[in-house]
Amino acid sequence: MLPISVDLFAVPKAVPEVRRILRARFGAADVGDLVLCVSELLSNVIEHLGEGTPVTLRISGTRAGRIRVAVSDPAPGVWPVLRFAGADRTSGRGLLLVDALALGWGVEQGPYRKTVWCELRAPAGPGLVVGVRS
Repeated sequence: MLPISVDLFAVPKAVPEVRRILRARFGAADVGDLVLCVSELLSNVIEHLGEGTPVTLRISGTRAGRIRVAVSDPAPGVWPVLRFAGADRTSGRGLLLVDALALGWGVEQGPYRKTVWCELRAPAGPGLVVGVRS
């Protein structure tokens, strides 16, 4: 089940496709928070770097039994900003949602790319065990 690593282009049609893949991979587990965080991180790349940006999505287990979501893109100088959108705004809430759902999130910068990550509680589901493989 884990880890999952997918190289893709950040385009709007990729978001529902990744949601479908995650729901199929996790079966009966409750993956609502995971799907929402992945969708928001991918949507941020589309919005702030542009359609067609190459990204790598990685989902893995941690030693603490959490789920780690990481989205890497080739723009190390463009960092996400936690914004507070007004009630009349139709966008600007993605990182607020990630911040509310995740146990933690952050950004790791490399010389040629950055990775925005978050950690979530493992989804509840029959027979689902999350952890780092040896």
